[in-house]
Amino acid sequence: MDSWERARWALERAGLSSGSLAERRALSGGTYNAVEELRLADGSRYVLKVPPPDTVPALAYERRLLLSEAEFCRQAVGAGVPAPRTVGEPGDGHLLMTYCPGEPWGDLPDGERGPLRQELGRMVARLHAVVGPGFGYPSGALGPLAPDWRTAFTGMYDAVLDDARRYRAWLPRPVDEVARVARTVFDALDDVTVPRLVHFDLWQGNILVERTKAGPRIGGLIDGERMLWGDPLADFVSLALLGDIRRDEDFLAGYQEVRGGVEFDESARRRLALYRSYLYLIMLVETVPRAPGDEKVAWVREAVAPQLTDALDEIGRSATAAADRNG
Repeated sequence: MDSWERARWALERAGLSSGSLAERRALSGGTYNAVEELRLADGSRYVLKVPPPDTVPALAYERRLLLSEAEFCRQAVGAGVPAPRTVGEPGDGHLLMTYCPGEPWGDLPDGERGPLRQELGRMVARLHAVVGPGFGYPSGALGPLAPDWRTAFTGMYDAVLDDARRYRAWLPRPVDEVARVARTVFDALDDVTVPRLVHFDLWQGNILVERTKAGPRIGGLIDGERMLWGDPLADFVSLALLGDIRRDEDFLAGYQEVRGGVEFDESARRRLALYRSYLYLIMLVETVPRAPGDEKVAWVREAVAPQLTDALDEIGRSATAAADRNG
């Protein structure tokens, strides 16, 4: 079916009148699913997501992403965090959601940035208070939820390394070396015993800022399709993409108001370095199936590869220090 037919079909599936569809437009920013805004004759607005065909190359964890996004929406709304609401019964073939107000977070004056980062910290803390039924991706793309975080995360890590081998992706270190270094700190994952909601893609493009008479506020956290049940520390990577969350005093202050302070002890630092390496691996490997063009590939290699190398070096130093202490 064409795009208009697909939109009307999704509205009908959700119990809405397909004849009231007045406008549809593609939304930019999506890197995997097709995303459209649907406007109805009464002025209401919805967002429709549709995955690519199964024949389109993808990373292993990307199958059935919309099931994870539907889960994120349900859990976020229940936690009092602004996010899209699912409309109708979601499936892995499409997802219809309400429209969140605002524009993706861009450059903001210092007077606005601090309060918004504090507001974001409070929101993320409320997300991290949500406890899940097990560890891993709720989509089931990598198998059922695991009873412990080490089993889940090492499976996730192995999957992206397998993707790197399968697509022969360029990495700043050989794949087997990356795997060897990462394994040296897997024991730190045992310190995580409660599966909590992790968005895992909270970079600025997925944080909507709404302009109101009272001033700017966060209108919604969107694109929860990479949501997982795991260690809340994993969210701090995308929240400080290509940076260090420990320097974001405003965010951490807001987070502390809801969940208390974050202690970056030795275990936390090891795990954070591991999660950094995982996200930056994904960003490098996905350039092969995405094929975004030479300019974007060059940027990713220039900006992301040093971050991956730095994370691996930090892991290596941590493992060496631990070995020295243990004699």
